Amino acid sequence: MSLRHLSALLLCLPLCAMAADGNALVKTNTKPKNLVIMIGDGMGPAYTSAYRYFKDNPETEEIEQTVFDRLLVGMASTYPARESGYVTDSAAAATALSTGYKSYNGAIAVDTEHKPLTTLMELARGAGLATGIAVSCQINHATPAAFLSHNDSRRNYDAIAESYLDSDAQVLLGGGQRYFPDALLARFRDKGYQTLSEFDQLDGISSGKVLGLFADVQLPWAMDEPQAHKLSKLTAKALELLSAQEQGFVLLVEGSLIDWAGHGNDIAAAMGEMNEFANAIEVVEQYVRSHGDTLMVVTADHNTGGMSIGAAGEYKWTPEVLRTLNASPETMATMALANEDWQQPLAQQLAFAPSADEYAELAKARMQGKDVLESAIKRLIDVRSNTGWTTGGHTGVDVQVFAAGPASSLFNGHQDNTDIAQKLMSLLPREAKKSVATTPDAKNEPQAEAQPLKEQVVTN
Repeated sequence: MSLRHLSALLLCLPLCAMAADGNALVKTNTKPKNLVIMIGDGMGPAYTSAYRYFKDNPETEEIEQTVFDRLLVGMASTYPARESGYVTDSAAAATALSTGYKSYNGAIAVDTEHKPLTTLMELARGAGLATGIAVSCQINHATPAAFLSHNDSRRNYDAIAESYLDSDAQVLLGGGQRYFPDALLARFRDKGYQTLSEFDQLDGISSGKVLGLFADVQLPWAMDEPQAHKLSKLTAKALELLSAQEQGFVLLVEGSLIDWAGHGNDIAAAMGEMNEFANAIEVVEQYVRSHGDTLMVVTADHNTGGMSIGAAGEYKWTPEVLRTLNASPETMATMALANEDWQQPLAQQLAFAPSADEYAELAKARMQGKDVLESAIKRLIDVRSNTGWTTGGHTGVDVQVFAAGPASSLFNGHQDNTDIAQKLMSLLPREAKKSVATTPDAKNEPQAEAQPLKEQVVTN
């Protein structure tokens, strides 16, 4: 669908946002002033289904809806450029979501010939909108990088971090301290950024540009800090700071560690990250309800791990095992290695007592180090919950799309991930759309104005 057709479709959109029960919430314009795109990294459909059962109250007869059930509007395909086959990585998927173009796995907002592609954030800034990101991984990881930078390879973390100096993003919140040395932080301060390294410093920030790096790489697993709600708080602070921009803003929020849990086949950490991402969605949903000029679009970049709700030929899944865990498998393994009398503390963290055979397997794994012990703990939890996995990588299944606010109906039904970007771009102020290709095959053809990258970068 071309941007010209999308613009025409906007004329037919309703003039008010509707609640789930059909009651009008607030009067809105047909086009939003603010855009919030939220990406659950690796969050395939099995994750949202598992989360529903994980959050279910077993004392009630019904299975309660989650925010994902409430906001579901469509599906999206995620395949990368033809040269990378049918299964995307995060970089190619984020490039599709940020530029409206397919590219190769590993690409950061460049086309298949390594030429830069105009991003949603660049168009927004050109129209005078503020921009920002809030993520639970390092801020220069693949997904945020594809919205703020251009590089031949997602692995060029240092170059991507330095390139953020030119992004002019007002808000940069997440992890990644190791990629921003003191000299680079000084350059950000010279450009007017307040640089933060401690999470509680956020409370003292009420305006201006902010670079907040709150972990060496990724934020801690949400289940290890159940009361912290760090992604939710980063999201709320980003909304607060960006709201000061009268012309509007574009915000990217990523539940990054859903993917990391999927790669590790860690159902416990996955449900913890899903819970925190759901909390962050509800923060934005409340903002949308009170600001009739804000559109929220939520999706995943791909599916990770091939998780199955049920395994080994048994027709059951027992999430109650997951609800009572007191630490992530990573933390359990670390503590078990540090304590010679490890069996009882581990049972307390698991909230169930392993059998003699299970303890024997754990003891054998413990002798082989942290990674092997952590994997053994995850397998134990998988067996008790009857969770299955098909891979430690990505799969090619379609992902879900969720939306609320003005123009949210644009995202109904099936679409490609490039269509999501094109639709978001069509909602930017008129000045921003002058450089956007409007041909129906825009998702497959490079932009005419793309030029070779100025700096030499190393490819995968």
